[in-house]
Formats: sequence, structure tokens, C-alpha cells
Amino acid sequence: MTPALRESVFSMNSLLPDVACSEVSQALLPLDWVGMQGIDIPLMLDEPGVDVAVHARADLQVNLPVPQIKGIHMSRLYTLLDRFAEHHAVSPASLAALLELMVASHGDCHSSQARLRLSFELLSKRPALVTAGLSGWKSYPVVIDAQWQQGHLMLEVCADVTYSSTCPCSAALSRQLLEQAFRAQFAAGVVDSVEVAEWLRQHGSHATPHSQRSVASVRVRIEQEAEQMGLLSLIDAVEAALGTPVQTAVKRADEQAFARLNGQNLMYVEDAARKIQQSLSLRFPVSSVSVRHLESLHPHDAVASVSNDLAVPLRTVGGGRWA
Repeated sequence: MTPALRESVFSMNSLLPDVACSEVSQALLPLDWVGMQGIDIPLMLDEPGVDVAVHARADLQVNLPVPQIKGIHMSRLYTLLDRFAEHHAVSPASLAALLELMVASHGDCHSSQARLRLSFELLSKRPALVTAGLSGWKSYPVVIDAQWQQGHLMLEVCADVTYSSTCPCSAALSRQLLEQAFRAQFAAGVVDSVEVAEWLRQHGSHATPHSQRSVASVRVRIEQEAEQMGLLSLIDAVEAALGTPVQTAVKRADEQAFARLNGQNLMYVEDAARKIQQSLSLRFPVSSVSVRHLESLHPHDAVASVSNDLAVPLRTVGGGRWA
């Protein structure tokens, strides 16, 4: 923008009415949060293994504690977010700086708090279980919640991880039916191993346990001093704890390996929640887990949740907007 154009815009703005400054609200009440929601923005993440921008949606707000002030400056918040996306990658330090600027930009509104939510899909290329050189992209919904209050950053990371769950009860019942079929076939006489192997190839699936796609929503508190948020390492920890992450590109050998993983990691919804929380508790002093098994046996879902969070969280597990 040339100096002449800048002067023209300044003169025009000075002539336009600004009722947020000139008028007083009819209801004199302080407001907890005021701002914008659902802003589309490209963001870079300061994360190992993530070198492309993500399409994020941002919610950003400040408090409005003085009842006589009619409104905040929305354009100031938008401009700060836009400049942040252009010049900075997302990290605990950069988010703290942005939130502090949001508060400072509203000194005339006496704002003392700011908060920001970033929602996006984190893409990660995952190798096949067995086949060398085969891989595919997997998407993980992520939410970053950051709040600036009294000069301190409160930062939480939430991620959804999809996995497969095979019911232990169903597996036991299936094994019993297979046992009964085996005894009926080989009730008398000497059992020949070749004959048994052939029978198993034909009848080993006499009954199969039910499995289903399942989702774990995890939330962890990130320390203000952390250099990075560790999004992929968090996701890796959840998938390792469960043992049955869903696969992308597969060949028959990979599908067989996946079936073996499911057989070796039978789990109720309670088992899944406990496995994940036990893993997270080793790394994060504040964490919570909510799991949902989209049942293939029932028309409803099975759910479980657990938390070691002793403080009031910024949000609830499972996504969604601020209340």
C-alpha cells in the first residue's frame, strides 16, 4: 500500500461511524468471551515429519470485562491470526506469543484473557504391516486448545485415533463352537495331523468373533515450556498401546498380519480405555481418554472414558465447539 493510499484509507475510516466506541450497550454486563469462530486458515506445524501446511479452522476470542464497552475489535484479532499464519509455525511458544498479542491488542477494552482453538486433519503416511515399499495416507482429526490467562499459557492437544477392536467374549464363544465342531469330527480314533490341518483349513472359520472399527479420543495437557506439541508421537503412543490401528494400503500378507494383530489384542471397550490411559499417564500428568466401539453386534455403540485430570479442563473430549 502506497503512503497516499494509506492516508486515504485512514481518512476514510476516521469519517466512518464506529458505534462500538460511541455507544453503550443497553445491558451493562461483562462478557466471558467475544470473538470469531470457524475462520479458514493455512497453518504450518512445528512438528517432526510434518512439512506441509494444514487447512485449519480457527476460533479466537478475548474477554470483555467492562460492561460499558459495547464491543471488541474483531478485525484486530483476524489480522493477528493472519499474520501469525504467514510468519510462524504452530508451537507452544508461538501460540503463547499470539495469545499475548491478542490481549495486548484489546488493552482499550481491558481484556486480560484470550483463547484460541485450531481444528484440522493431520495427514500421516503409514507403511503397510508386511509389504515392503507399500504405504498410504491416514488422517487424524486434531484440536489444539490454547488459553492465555494471568501471563500463563494453558495448552491442550486432542486427537482422534481409529483402530480395530475384537470382542474377547465373542472370540471365546467362537473358539467353543470350533472346539465342538472339532470334537464331532474327530471323536474317535487316532488323530492324524495332516487330516486335522486340512480340516482346519476348511472349517477353522466355523465361527468368527465380531470386530468393529473403533475410535479413541485423547486429550493431554502440554507444558508451557515444551518446544513442540508432539502430535505424531502422541498418536503413535495411542496406536502402540492398542496394537490394532486401522490400515491404509494392504496386500493379502498385510491383511493376514492385521488379522493376527486383532487375535492377539482382543479388547472390550474398557480394555481399550485402560490401555491408552496407562500409556499416556507415563508421559502426561494431565490426560483423558474416551473410546467408542461402533458395534457390529448391536445397533448402538459401546463407550468408556477415564481421566487423571485433577484440574478443570479447557474442553471435553471428543471434539466440538466451546460451550
